[in-house]
Amino acid sequence: MVNYMLMICADLENLTDLQPQGGCDDPNFSYFFKLKCGRCRELSQKETCVTLNETLPLNQGKGTTNLIQKCKFCGREGTVTMIPGRGKALTQEASESGTYSPVMLFDCRGYEPVDFIFGDGWKVESIAGTKYEAVDLSGGDFAEYDEKGECPVMISNLRSKFEVVK
Repeated sequence: MVNYMLMICADLENLTDLQPQGGCDDPNFSYFFKLKCGRCRELSQKETCVTLNETLPLNQGKGTTNLIQKCKFCGREGTVTMIPGRGKALTQEASESGTYSPVMLFDCRGYEPVDFIFGDGWKVESIAGTKYEAVDLSGGDFAEYDEKGECPVMISNLRSKFEVVK
C-alpha cells in the first residue's frame, strides 16, 4: 500500500482558490489519470476515472474502494481508494511562489497513478470576489474578463504531480 497525493500548480492571474467545483472533497468530481502496474510497470492505455461517490466492495468484505482494475498485460488486480480530508485550494500566493497544493490523496495497491488530466468541474475566484464555476481546464488554460474587478483573469501553465506521502 502506497499513498499518493495529487499536487497541482498553475499560474493564476488575478485569481485565487483553484479547486474542484464542490471543494477538494467533492463526491462528484471526476479524477482522470493513467495507472502504471506495480508488477510489470506497463502504463494503462486509457485514462482511469475515479470519484468519491462510486465505491466497490473489496474481496472478503473488508471495506470498500473506489476502483478495482486488472492489468491488461500481466493480469494482476489492483485498487485505488480515495482518502478525503487532506486537500486544499491552490491560492494566489502558492501560485506566485510556484508551490504545489494538495488536492486528493489516493491509497494505491498494485498501481501507481501517473499523468493527471485536467478536465472540467473546477472553480476559482477573482481577487475582486467574482466566482467562476464549472471551469473547463481540458484545453490547458482559462481566460475571462472580470467586469466587477475590471481586469483580465487567467489560469495557465497547469502542472500536476503525484507525491508519495506517509
